[in-house]
Amino acid sequence: MEKFISFDEIKKSLEKKEIDCRAIVQYYLNNIQTKAHLNAFVEVYEHSALAQADLIDQKLANGNAGKLAGMVIGIKDVLCYVSHEANASSKILKGFKSQFTTTAIQRLLDEDAIIIGRLNCDEFGMGSSNENSTHGKVLNAADESRVPGGSSGGSAVAVQANLCTTSLGTDTGGSVRQPAAFTGVIGMKPTYSRVSRWGLIAYASSFDCIGIFSHTVKDNALVMEIMAGHDEYDSTSSRKSVLPYSQLLHFDKKAKVAYLKETIESTALQPEIKANTLAVLEKLKTEGHAVEEISFPLLDFILPTYYILTTAEASSNLSRFDGVKYGYRTPNAHNLESMYKLTRSEGFGEEVKRRIMLGTFVLSASYYDAYFTKAQKVRRLIKDFTENLLNDFDYIIMPTTPSTAFKFGEHSGDPVAMYLEDLFTVQASVSGVPAISLPNGKDKQGMPIGLQVICNSFKEAELYAFSNYLTELTT
Repeated sequence: MEKFISFDEIKKSLEKKEIDCRAIVQYYLNNIQTKAHLNAFVEVYEHSALAQADLIDQKLANGNAGKLAGMVIGIKDVLCYVSHEANASSKILKGFKSQFTTTAIQRLLDEDAIIIGRLNCDEFGMGSSNENSTHGKVLNAADESRVPGGSSGGSAVAVQANLCTTSLGTDTGGSVRQPAAFTGVIGMKPTYSRVSRWGLIAYASSFDCIGIFSHTVKDNALVMEIMAGHDEYDSTSSRKSVLPYSQLLHFDKKAKVAYLKETIESTALQPEIKANTLAVLEKLKTEGHAVEEISFPLLDFILPTYYILTTAEASSNLSRFDGVKYGYRTPNAHNLESMYKLTRSEGFGEEVKRRIMLGTFVLSASYYDAYFTKAQKVRRLIKDFTENLLNDFDYIIMPTTPSTAFKFGEHSGDPVAMYLEDLFTVQASVSGVPAISLPNGKDKQGMPIGLQVICNSFKEAELYAFSNYLTELTT
């Protein structure tokens, strides 16, 4: 069977009866088996996926199949799917089976998508390299000695290596966009509240977003329009209407584009990434778009603000994992206190414990105002500055990451160096605005480069249309 790059190709083959859903699933299952060493999947739902495919083939024959009939999707191991395991790639949730299905996944299932398995990730979404997983590291298919990015590394590689049509990840500070850049695929983080978080195992609740990996902008837009919308189970989900994003991809206007001086001039920026980003900006100027350099004086404060607030929220959210109700419980306890301490010490990985301790520290009575309260105020400044900028400009363009995929172990002993990998992605996360990473060439080692585009809240339709235009402009 030929390699499918887009869902449109799958649909055409189904319409011509050249193939059926069972054959599509079997094709991906064969790929997963052949490329099992990449370690993208932690569990493959072979039997249920084939059973789903048979049901959808019957619906296709009857003419009542949903919009996603034939689309095969992988889900990050922090998203609940009823009667299937979800352990956030952590020992502490080993053996936990979901009692319900994430709203976003249920909406995809309702349109006849096929869920093929759950995907490896950094433990509880905490990491930028997918090295912090109880299931082991995920390999980048472009160079297996390099990381795929994190925390949604398995989700990125699953699309990169053609193990599914699209995949779901989560983005707290760049965990969809950064691995998308490292693997050369498209990664979208929507506006905070655009997609329900119900069924997502929380890391930092005021930042977490369910995002999408795909080969094409149209596929990404289609999945987003189905997942998005208000959910009665998530009080933070927006009631704003959802547009048919996949049908609004035509872009025919002249855009006002800003790029941030501090990102382009950053000493951390790899030369090839700088050159490729500037090349896109020059192409936009040539096409008649207004492109302007803007200074962003708060750039140095974004990462500290992000890590203070997310570790505080993680400390609170992860307090529920204590060995009492579900998940791992230490066999070495001799009383209640030791059961709590040993369960959490043995069940959580090093990075998760580091962030819990940092979060507990900034929430402590002596330091709450000095760190947490101050960070909330700085977050408001960053959000206001970003939104004001996006009131003057249609889009902000910047590199997705300061470097291309680094080698395994390169930053393992230096948490600060690892955190700096999120330098350019956290602005959209702190501000709550949508952002997308698009492939933008390769460096001298042949590793993919990502281009990030940001726009104002709930303007996903405009972001997808411009992204579609950019992919045509740069290929």
